[in-house]
Amino acid sequence: MGKVSWLKGSRSVGRGRGVRTESLKERDCGSLDWSDLRGPQELICYRTFSRTYATATSPHALVFLEHRQGVIDSGSLSALTAAGELGGKVSALIVGGSDHVPGVVEQAKKLKGLTTVLHSTSPQYSEPVPEILSPLLEKLLSDSSSFTHVVSATSSAAKSLLPRVAARLDVPAVSDIISLEHDAANNSTTFTRPIYAGNAIATVRAPPSVQIKFFTVRSTAFSAASVQDDAEAETQAVDPVDVPDSPSKHLKTSIAKSDRPDLGVASRVVSGGRALKDVETFATTLYPLADVLGAAVGASRAAVDAGYADNSLQVGQTGKVVAPELYMALGISGAIQHLAGMKDSKLIVAVNKASDPDAPIFQVADVGLVADLFEVVPQLIEKLKQ
Repeated sequence: MGKVSWLKGSRSVGRGRGVRTESLKERDCGSLDWSDLRGPQELICYRTFSRTYATATSPHALVFLEHRQGVIDSGSLSALTAAGELGGKVSALIVGGSDHVPGVVEQAKKLKGLTTVLHSTSPQYSEPVPEILSPLLEKLLSDSSSFTHVVSATSSAAKSLLPRVAARLDVPAVSDIISLEHDAANNSTTFTRPIYAGNAIATVRAPPSVQIKFFTVRSTAFSAASVQDDAEAETQAVDPVDVPDSPSKHLKTSIAKSDRPDLGVASRVVSGGRALKDVETFATTLYPLADVLGAAVGASRAAVDAGYADNSLQVGQTGKVVAPELYMALGISGAIQHLAGMKDSKLIVAVNKASDPDAPIFQVADVGLVADLFEVVPQLIEKLKQ
């Protein structure tokens, strides 16, 4: 291994149309404590960093695979598919406690398109927060000169982790992409992402001067990576990075238990709005219909704010983005924030009151019914039971 140095304060970075070059102070960092790499100071371990990444042409994506209770999240499987569209190698990073990581690694080894599974186990990773994970990811990227892209699902954790590490490496991060195209000839990647609550699509190009391209993926825009029986990705353990005095600590995890499908991955969703009047009416009206359909239950922000439903059921720009085969909107007028979270559904059925026949929800609905939902829903349940 060659000399490893760190640079403090200044460095050569891509900026706009050109490259800004500043004076550098170099020191040996072979024994640098990576847990110190947080705070406002600009500190980077530089291993011929710019030269290596500027000349890379074959993409190599590192996908941060999230898991819950020993099972890989469906959003991470979609991120894996997106990484495969870059046309190069795909590696995965799995972190967690010793009780779950071995099983998750075995699952990942069989995923189609995955070449290497990196894993790191530590008690502090059992319920990690971004402040604890970022030194590990930063060290991994600085120690390896092969990664050209870092990918994750657009999850709560990743929306904090990836921009944090990207900022530490002084490169941009693109969030919530719905498509991508990589040009291997000049090592640039072009992304599209929704903006203005989904009413416009922005095209963003990461040029060759961006040394590592960070992006998160809208899971509904990509299919989940499948299992391949004859696949057997290589595995490699990564030493954890101890962060003894993290400013943030995990206190507890509260997971809502339900016999119904998970809202984020359900193929059918029944959502209710403020027209459901109260929490009891919300439950007695929506839940029987959802059970007959085998559907997940969702809610508009207005219904959540009114206390009719838990915020884990919120569909919309500030809730969950879903794209099921069937989405039923009951008593939802269709605020722009709600439409942003469900308008990519395959079939949208809307039932809204006669006093609001021009509700925005009808503009995106495939089937719209201007009627009293309290009359329609019981009739629909009876028909479905027949």
